[in-house]
Amino acid sequence: MSKKYNVCVLGATGMVGKEMIKVLEERNFPVNKFLPLASERTAGSKVKFQGKEYTVGEATPESFEGMEIGLFSAGAKISKIFAPEAAKRNCVVIDNTSHFRMDPEVPLVVPEVNPQAIKRHKGIIANPNCSTAQMVLPLKPIYDAVGIERIVVSTYQSTSGWGKEAVAEMFEQAKALIADPYAKITAKYIFKQIAFNLVPQIDAFTDNGYTKEEIKMVNETRKIFEDENIQISATCVRVPVAIGHSESVNIKTKKKISVAEVRKLIAGFPTCVVLDDPAKGEYPTPVECAGKNETFVGRIREDISQANGLDMWIVSDNLRRGAALNAVLIAEKVIGI
Repeated sequence: MSKKYNVCVLGATGMVGKEMIKVLEERNFPVNKFLPLASERTAGSKVKFQGKEYTVGEATPESFEGMEIGLFSAGAKISKIFAPEAAKRNCVVIDNTSHFRMDPEVPLVVPEVNPQAIKRHKGIIANPNCSTAQMVLPLKPIYDAVGIERIVVSTYQSTSGWGKEAVAEMFEQAKALIADPYAKITAKYIFKQIAFNLVPQIDAFTDNGYTKEEIKMVNETRKIFEDENIQISATCVRVPVAIGHSESVNIKTKKKISVAEVRKLIAGFPTCVVLDDPAKGEYPTPVECAGKNETFVGRIREDISQANGLDMWIVSDNLRRGAALNAVLIAEKVIGI
């Protein structure tokens, strides 16, 4: 493309923000002016883009003057304040926080799944929850082929989904426990000890016993598919993994479909990879998927407990596929790449 765009990244010092900068560079996004921004707490830090070092500025409403594309990942409270300010200044915001996802005026987009929704934007486009994003990708071709009545998903979500502080906490806890298996662990960022443990709580509990994270997966999936009739139940668990979310997904389709056909559909869908040969020990794990753009699917099999049932295992790098890459792919669609 001959035209280049003024691009800002709000939350440039966070794990997702840094990944956004990397993805912009890797994909040769046509950047004219690059502006890294953050809150007062981390403004003044240095980041690199295309071989040049930049000082991260503190975000103000005036920061967005002249900006055309804004990638936001600095937290819902920050986005609530600055996304409307940026949009008011003709900067199209792609927001990675939860604040705008269920706003009926804001499209919620995974570009391979519902690119048509982008056209409805009024200056702000929402990135879905990383767990939702990786799940809807392989389910989309199945949904289009035979329909989906019900989804039951259990997630195994890495600590990086809660930020760099949570990852550091996990490693510190692990070091303490290796030195002394009976060490008293105090959890600050994750609700309970995460090292050598599982925590079946991500975000706060709601009145019906589900967590906000679980409700997000329900509501966001329906919004992306534009189908309020899909029955969805989610259980979201934080696991002692640094990068990469995994999901055990059970679906009931409206019409019968073979496992062979499902493998073919998923393998043919953009950015999805089938890694599914149990006899050879082939199935995806977070370690193998970290740093990669694709969503990997394995353990595809018929659910022996019900008609038209299927089980599968979905793994993806949450910082990339679930967040940074998704945002940049949306930006590419916005400018017509």
